[in-house]
Order: sequence, then structure tokens, then C-alpha cells
Amino acid sequence: MKVVLFCGGRGIRIRQSSPDLPKPMVRIGYRPILWHVMKYYAHHVHTDFILCLGYKADVIKNYFLRYNEALSNDFVLSDGGERIELFKNDIKNWRITFVDAGLNANIGQRLFAVREHLKNEEMFLANYADGLTDVPVPAMIDQLRQSSAVGTFVCVKPLNSFHIVTSAGDGIVSDIRHMTDADFWINGGYFVFRRQIFDHLNAGEELVEQPFQRLIAKRALLAYKYTGFWGCMDTFKDKQRLESLYAEGRAPWVVWK
Repeated sequence: MKVVLFCGGRGIRIRQSSPDLPKPMVRIGYRPILWHVMKYYAHHVHTDFILCLGYKADVIKNYFLRYNEALSNDFVLSDGGERIELFKNDIKNWRITFVDAGLNANIGQRLFAVREHLKNEEMFLANYADGLTDVPVPAMIDQLRQSSAVGTFVCVKPLNSFHIVTSAGDGIVSDIRHMTDADFWINGGYFVFRRQIFDHLNAGEELVEQPFQRLIAKRALLAYKYTGFWGCMDTFKDKQRLESLYAEGRAPWVVWK
């Protein structure tokens, strides 16, 4: 099953930590977060990727053109450094399609730009490429396959520390609770679609706005509620949290080890 990854964002909120990199290339350990997302899908045997590029597309292209397997794998060096014997490799069986989807395109436009690469696909996966999770991808696929819906996406509890307040018109508070204790869910950015999504997506539209509203009206959109690990990398603080988990060997998304 093909995996569409939206890699064209500018990552303005995290730019202070990595000013010369597009957001998907901000590193966690030795590898960019984009690699972690791709490695996660590869673990679930989905290794045919379509990268929707935009901002600093050349950085992403050059990363894979000059990919160094030795950075994250054990190996034997011999012949004075002329010979490298890898014990295993990461991307040998990956197929990666690089598509310039537009510098200022939104997510819907980026998906629309790669529709021809998906014309023979019954279903495909899609991802914002800036979030990590251990959600069971096969279960999401099965949920959609066993329904007549057009798409499903993972819904998760928000990570921030805000409180939700309920009050009447006179200002009297009737309830206040932490977001994680309320029935409050957000889009986690992991999608599974049937190809019919393109029947509901018009050129120029944002994916989760007009198209999703059409699907909701037709009862054709599913939510996969997940309470396991999920973490996005919107800010420098988010990056620090993910880096700490990885450095301490407690990264739940590293399901391939």
C-alpha cells in the first residue's frame, strides 16, 4: 500500500532550533523525523512512499540521494575504509517518489498533486510527517476495509496542559477539567483513504475542511480513537521531548527494534 507523506511545510514554530531545515528534516537522534515516520510504515510492510515536497525540497532530495546506511546500522569496516559490510540496512527495499507539490500549497493541494501516482490504488496511507505514534496501522486499515467509508484517521488526546471550561451565559462555571480528562480529541495526522477521496476533493481545498465536511455529511468518515503514544513536533519543546525519549531508549514509536 502506498504512503503519501506531506513534506512541504515551512515549520515556522520550530524554525528557531533548525533554521536551515524543512520541518520533516529536523532530527531525532541520527535521523530526521521523516525517516522515523517512514521506518515506522516500513515495519508494517508499507515501503512505497510518495513525498509531497515544497519548502527546501532539495534538502530532502539530497538526504536520500546521499543516504548513509552506516549511521544507524552496525557494520564492519575493512580494507582501510574502502569496504563496508552492513549487518542490516534501512532503505534498500524502499521505493520513494519525489513530487514537487508547490511551495505554498496546503495539504489538500499536495494530495491533489499526487493523485496520478495513486490511480491504481484501492486504498492508500497518508501522513503529515511531523508526528510519531505506535498506533496499529493494520487495525486502522481493517477498520476502513470493513466499512463503506472513504477514509479514517487517528484521533488522539491533546498533550497540552490547558483546561476546558464550561459556563452558561451568565458566566457561572458548571465544569472545568483538564483536556486529557474530557471527551476531547484531535486529529493525529495518520490517515487511511480509499481512492474515492479524490471525488470529494477539489483543486485548492484544504483536506480536513471542505472535503471532510462532505464526507461527514455522507457518513463516510471514520475516527480511529487511540489512547496509546502519540507525539507531534510543532515546537522546540516537542522536539526536546521526542529526543529525550529516543536517547533514553523509551521511544514507543520505534517498533522496528
